[in-house]
Amino acid sequence: MRVRVNPIACVAHGVCAELLPEWVELDEWGYPVLDGEPLPAQLVTHARRAAAACPARAVVLSED
Repeated sequence: MRVRVNPIACVAHGVCAELLPEWVELDEWGYPVLDGEPLPAQLVTHARRAAAACPARAVVLSED
């Protein structure tokens, strides 16, 4: 599973970084920065929670 962020929909609320700090860093403007690597299995539940909590629905999970 991979975590992606729709850069057009994202408005830098930072909820994804709060709920998934092991995987999401914020840049200097508050936008998420991801490396695109597959998500470790132990973080899948947290990633689903972050995607569901995103106010802009910009966080997207995709199967490999």
